[in-house]
Amino acid sequence: MLFINTRPAERAQALTACLVHADFKVIDVPLLALKAKPFDATLLSLYASLAQTQVIVVVSPTAVDIGMRYLEQAGIALSALTHVQWIAVGKTTAAALAAFGIESLVPEVETSEGMLSLPIFDHIDHLDAIAFWRGEGGRQFMMQQCAEKNITVLNFVLYERYCPEQTQQHFEHIAAQILAEAAPYWVCISSEASWKNWLSLCQHNQFLLNQCHYLVLGERLYQVLCHDKHHLKAQFAVDQLDDLNPATVLNRIHALRRIL
Repeated sequence: MLFINTRPAERAQALTACLVHADFKVIDVPLLALKAKPFDATLLSLYASLAQTQVIVVVSPTAVDIGMRYLEQAGIALSALTHVQWIAVGKTTAAALAAFGIESLVPEVETSEGMLSLPIFDHIDHLDAIAFWRGEGGRQFMMQQCAEKNITVLNFVLYERYCPEQTQQHFEHIAAQILAEAAPYWVCISSEASWKNWLSLCQHNQFLLNQCHYLVLGERLYQVLCHDKHHLKAQFAVDQLDDLNPATVLNRIHALRRIL
């Protein structure tokens, strides 16, 4: 069986290793690359207000790395943030925060909806300000939900996300490699940005788009793919994942194969 691993190159290894061990053929097709945004006056102003927040949501290990680096550049010590509740999107992000001595809450489902289900948001009246350490275009839904509840949102856009140049340049060859294998092709899609990049790459290859069975992270992304499937009159299959743990992905594929 063929699995297309679309995770960023620096986050793809564990999933690829797990699936190769389970006798899958894996083709790595990273759909997102990450690049730090410059530390500018906007970010400096946001960091100056950071101590006023009760919660900091950190969406990825990359956000931890850049956010901490810029925290130091802003001249702010972690000791000034001891009152803050940190929320990590996923265990890998939590581990990155732990390296700085920070304990964080981790939602069971690694999505915006999963974060909003954390008990801290049951006491929303006591939450005045929340900060998001994120990439360009990410976590819009959760920020909107917070803003609608009159919570001040500090929006730290720490890095940009783009389709890697190497993926774009070699996609015709990659597509030929994929189509040489027996369908269906299992594809992991972890964000709306990744999905948009995949659609763009497949815009002249509807056959490839339709031969894939997409495993997507969370209910909202699942609904996005269902909407696009209807809009495009496409025929692909899509199922939902609660997290991106390699064992979760592998078990989901095995379960789906038994019922397909």
